[in-house]
Amino acid sequence: MLNFGWLEDFRTLADTGNFSRAAEERHMTQPAFSRRIRALEEWLGAELFDRSTQPAKLTAVGEWFRAVADELLVRVARVPGEARIVAEANAITLRIASTHALSFTFLPRWLRGIEAKTTIGPLELVSDVLQRCEALMLQSKVQFVLGHAHPQAKGALDAGTYVSARIGQDRLIPVSSPGQQGLPRHPLLGRPADDVPVLQYTVESGLGRIVRAVVGRRLDSLPVRVAFTAHLASVLRTMVLDGRGIAWLPETLVDEDMAAGRLVTAAASDWWIPLEIRLYRDPRPAGSAAETFWSTVTSVTPQAREEKAPDPPSCD
Repeated sequence: MLNFGWLEDFRTLADTGNFSRAAEERHMTQPAFSRRIRALEEWLGAELFDRSTQPAKLTAVGEWFRAVADELLVRVARVPGEARIVAEANAITLRIASTHALSFTFLPRWLRGIEAKTTIGPLELVSDVLQRCEALMLQSKVQFVLGHAHPQAKGALDAGTYVSARIGQDRLIPVSSPGQQGLPRHPLLGRPADDVPVLQYTVESGLGRIVRAVVGRRLDSLPVRVAFTAHLASVLRTMVLDGRGIAWLPETLVDEDMAAGRLVTAAASDWWIPLEIRLYRDPRPAGSAAETFWSTVTSVTPQAREEKAPDPPSCD
């Protein structure tokens, strides 16, 4: 019988070509690791690695099985979520993953608008960085993902079979704490004479993905230095308020700070980044409560329009 752990063993050895290193990565002794690889080969009835070379190379069967193993592991990862979908076909709880920035700002107001039109049952919210929200959707652990989007920064849910609806808009604004006479303490105007401290997002952040895609090269051409890095826009906001640098923050997060003069724009409007707020879902049936919610969202949100991710280009 196939042990699915053997597939991870196989992938690790295929990547490294070294039994000792692969065994170390899989946290086991080399003899135990070698026995597991041999057990997989015996189950298949064919050798997967040419052990006469260093590093070990995949045989023809091994090359074929690499794609099979990847497909099996992806399929297995989706099974718990798909089982949950079947089990909860008639459940009334909605499961939504939302980025931190939207969880604290846009989501509560948006839900109130939906609730004015229809009744929403129990809701289970996961708030995290976009990369992890996307992973929850890919594993079918949530029914919806709420996040910022930009056409120049495609994410995991902007490809393949997923669909989305545009339910709002936002902007990333470069902001700074005010200095003398209310001017930005850290301006990004013209070509600054001194290094401008930039507070940036980590690679797991969806907002960071957008900032790098849209203004990253332009920013790199200026005398700037990375002074601080964090996952969350709320953390960067606190550091900007403390006068530590400039950051691109969602307008929905800082509009009150800007109105009160606690934050000011640090660059001209051509540095501002327009954003869409999108609700993503898997097109497969998601249960009556989730389907009713999606139907309501796309009908009562004025700018909502269901869109399917484009198919990948053909190789003809």
